[in-house]
Amino acid sequence: METIIIATQNEHKMKEYKEFFKGYNVLSLNDMGFVGEIDETGETFEENSLIKAKAVSEWLKSQGKCVPVIADDGGLCVEALGGAPGVYSARYGGNHDFAANRRKLLKELRGAKNRNAHFTDALTKYYPDGHYVVGVGHTYGRITYKLYGDTSFGYDPLFYSYDLHKTFGKATREEKNKVSHRGRALADLLKNDRA
Repeated sequence: METIIIATQNEHKMKEYKEFFKGYNVLSLNDMGFVGEIDETGETFEENSLIKAKAVSEWLKSQGKCVPVIADDGGLCVEALGGAPGVYSARYGGNHDFAANRRKLLKELRGAKNRNAHFTDALTKYYPDGHYVVGVGHTYGRITYKLYGDTSFGYDPLFYSYDLHKTFGKATREEKNKVSHRGRALADLLKNDRA
């Protein structure tokens, strides 16, 4: 069984990845004993996903492990805010504080008629020999005026999906995976990986 390392310590993301990569041995940074932070200094989702994938790959090689690494970076882009929060989505209102991020977003959109938004995700698969493949995915919707559904993850209860006709907070994990930016980025990555 092929092993893939996912460059995340986020257990919510790992549930999604394990569903995407059935038939693979899918391990997180926690499983590998990786500690510390990786500075995401890129200006785009693609740059940040490459920075993370390369850093983890180099760390794994220093541990004598040569396996592919998949890293992603993604976030919410709101038209009325010029694409913000964008690469700062996770720390928009507070570092990985979902409630603070949502409060700031609603405050910034107060009075805005255009509430169109999309999630974007960039995935990089980085091989031990240094070559890599990138996939990008988007999912479109709008920002609601209040929270609907499960508030345990990110902007989901504020993002009304045009595909699902409900917020991601009201969607099941299976429904969200079918239309999510991460799922679409993975499909793009797998297509590019075979090219």
